[in-house]
Amino acid sequence: MQKFRQLIALFAAIILLNSCNSALQSFKKGQKKFDNGEYELAIKEFKKASAANYESGKTNYFIAESYRLSNRLTLASEFYEKALASGSKDTDLRYHLGMALKMQGKYQEAAQNFEKYLSGVPSKVFKAKAQAEIDQLEEVEALANKKTFIELKPLNINSSGAEFAPIIQGNDLIFTASRKDIVYKSNGLPYLGLYRASLNSPTELGTPNLFSANVFKNNVNEGTPTFSKDGKTMVFARGNAGKRSDDSPDVDLYISRNVDGVWTEPEVISVSDSLAWDGCPSFSADNKTLYFGSNRAGGKGGIDLYRANIDKAGRFGRAINLGSEINTAGDEMFPYVSSDGKLYFSSDGHAGIGGLDLFVATRKNGEITVEHLGIPLNSRFDDFGLVAIDSTKGYFASNRDSGKGDDDIYYFENTQPDKKYDVPPILAKENPNKKKIVRYYLIGNVTDMNDQALDSVKVAIIDNASNQAIDELYTKAGKFGKVKLEEDQSYTLVTEKKGYFTKREPFTMVGKSIPLEKLTKTETDTIFYASIKLDKPEVGKEITKLFQIAPIYYDLDKANIRSDASPELDKIVQILNDNPTIKLELGSHTDSRATTEYNAKLSQRRADAAVAYIISKGISPARIIAKGYGESQLVNKCADGVPCTEEEHQLNRRTEFKVISVN
Repeated sequence: MQKFRQLIALFAAIILLNSCNSALQSFKKGQKKFDNGEYELAIKEFKKASAANYESGKTNYFIAESYRLSNRLTLASEFYEKALASGSKDTDLRYHLGMALKMQGKYQEAAQNFEKYLSGVPSKVFKAKAQAEIDQLEEVEALANKKTFIELKPLNINSSGAEFAPIIQGNDLIFTASRKDIVYKSNGLPYLGLYRASLNSPTELGTPNLFSANVFKNNVNEGTPTFSKDGKTMVFARGNAGKRSDDSPDVDLYISRNVDGVWTEPEVISVSDSLAWDGCPSFSADNKTLYFGSNRAGGKGGIDLYRANIDKAGRFGRAINLGSEINTAGDEMFPYVSSDGKLYFSSDGHAGIGGLDLFVATRKNGEITVEHLGIPLNSRFDDFGLVAIDSTKGYFASNRDSGKGDDDIYYFENTQPDKKYDVPPILAKENPNKKKIVRYYLIGNVTDMNDQALDSVKVAIIDNASNQAIDELYTKAGKFGKVKLEEDQSYTLVTEKKGYFTKREPFTMVGKSIPLEKLTKTETDTIFYASIKLDKPEVGKEITKLFQIAPIYYDLDKANIRSDASPELDKIVQILNDNPTIKLELGSHTDSRATTEYNAKLSQRRADAAVAYIISKGISPARIIAKGYGESQLVNKCADGVPCTEEEHQLNRRTEFKVISVN
């Protein structure tokens, strides 16, 4: 009997060992799939390990993260909570759980998790967003009761997969859908492609067909197209070949043109950043601007909205961030500019009732107002990609639980356009405890050297931290602005006008913030001013004072570039890059000590050294000339035989810069 019991115990141990080994193997397979961005396959393996109670804290956390990273956050909360109960110590778990609870409409529970998250060691990435969610709680609860007179109808082309990013072209609806032959392992759905269907009625469409064989790659995601006014040019997003998106944000913007009825092979456009995720492009109604979303360096948070001007030749200018009135610490995506100039977009950073919510931004008297579009356009889920037919109707997409599948397309129409919201009266009252807000703006003027106002001067405001333009505008009667500024940020104002030097002027907000306790009003606007003088490039003009370049000095009997001279020579490099039509002479000098012949050679060596430095920074040698003047142009009394201090002699050992040619 004893031997029998021992045998049973042995079998039980073997079964337990095999079970543990199987769970371990499932966990390892899940980790590998997770690291490869194959989240759907990772979930299956982690759930096998979870069923065997293997490392519950880690296993449930990875399941939750897999759902989050494949855009299924509502399914993640259960597993975040299990991970917490099992002792998971992940730093950002509380933040993600809060966002998942918010999408379930559990706003108070979400806020509690955000507070616990902030009481720990929050990461820089989510700290501001978590605080914003707490600050917006009362407003969010009010928005959940803000209903509009809009009716929704799903389209008949919706399926169990994803359909989104609708856009009308002629009698067709072009849309993005997960209908390719290969499965995208991140979410278990087929790869995205572009399709078209005829509009028999606003909600009843013909059988969808592939948009274009030339604009089709089976093993990548393609979608979110925008078309020029004449329908001949299309920009769309392509990427995510299956790599983990956190490590490989391989989504770029592509352009294709319709030539004789055939779409050309797509090419990456110049404004796309190869190191960032760039997507959801949208042409303005006049085709002079391209709007898009990007998580490129220097933004306000996750994905920000940018714009790029388009010249008459169809070339894209540099990307300009739309600023903090639009962009937040969260994500802003799917811009659309209507014919009346309103910017519609989706955001999870502005106060909203779920994941991505729909907003509209309008500008009046230089002020931008962002407004939540209310229910039912918005839900607890992701609502995005709105396009308007006119002021009362259009299309958008949502992954709300009333749909057929992942993302579905809906037709909306305002049945009572004369009315706006059905809001309980108490919600319409202003909150007396509303947080104080101070906004900072810059206004400026540009004149010539005789203080005459200059019109049509292009002024770009560059954020020094990101080296990105936050705004770009032109002077009228010499004036420009208002431009929204951020606290404790430094900027560079780049001014350009044909026939004048392109000039850079610094402007900083460091140390200029107003303490909130000194504010008497709920909202306060503060305006700063900048004055800029522009000069014309002329042969013989010395530019040191105009561009605020500190003197370039040399040690006694030396020709090497000192450390204090390098930053000033870098300014010369910038001036030459900004003003490609000018050619400069670098004139170097000595003090009166040593012979005239020796000083002539020494000054030439100094000029040659300065020129060599500038050429090393990429400037063409044809644009700069080295000229040594020896001791022939002393700036003070220190000639031969005149007693002078070392400081006085130093003033003569210098390099100066003057224009010698203007093309």
